Amino acid sequence: MAVKGRLVRREDVNEQAAMLALLQEYFVGVTGEQFERDLAEKNWVILLEDAGVLRGFSTLLVHDGVVHSGDTIVHRDAWGSTALARTWLETIRELKPEYWLLITSGFRTYRFLPVFWKEFWPRHDAPVRPALLETLARQRFGSLYRDGLVHFHQPQMLRNGLKEIPSGRLADPHIQFFAQQNPGHASGDELVCLCPLTAANQTAAGRRLVAL
Repeated sequence: MAVKGRLVRREDVNEQAAMLALLQEYFVGVTGEQFERDLAEKNWVILLEDAGVLRGFSTLLVHDGVVHSGDTIVHRDAWGSTALARTWLETIRELKPEYWLLITSGFRTYRFLPVFWKEFWPRHDAPVRPALLETLARQRFGSLYRDGLVHFHQPQMLRNGLKEIPSGRLADPHIQFFAQQNPGHASGDELVCLCPLTAANQTAAGRRLVAL
């Protein structure tokens, strides 16, 4: 697939219907109201397209030096594409936030961190959450944030076949740590992570990807 990514200002996005349909294909509990609310508070959207067909997206809020990730999904047919990772890294280079505050209920998204960044928290060899993570999480999620996790009242849950972690993947220390830290991931609990977005913190894989 020739999937290409592009960064669009949220107010210039015209693909809302296709975005919602794609999200509902992979998540249970997604309503149009929730989707519109998430989108309205963001200021950027990464769109992934193949010949004009939407194959994925990620909504972003970049504010006060922090990028907050929102709804994110990639169609199964495009899982082998690097378009999202490349466009995301190019976006960080362009917009220059200092930190990424990520929440994730999926091990695949969490695995994005060690592939492209050297230091982030929490991780298996650095499990203690830094004070900045706690501060940002409480500012953004209030009482929904407890013990490193966000517990939404109406969580979005990955559908069966996607939310389970294959037993073989638990040999990866990062995925094993994710499962331990977020035992309610299948029910939509979100692990909060913090990553410094400096050039020195980027892995060789990340540098190669944006150089292509």
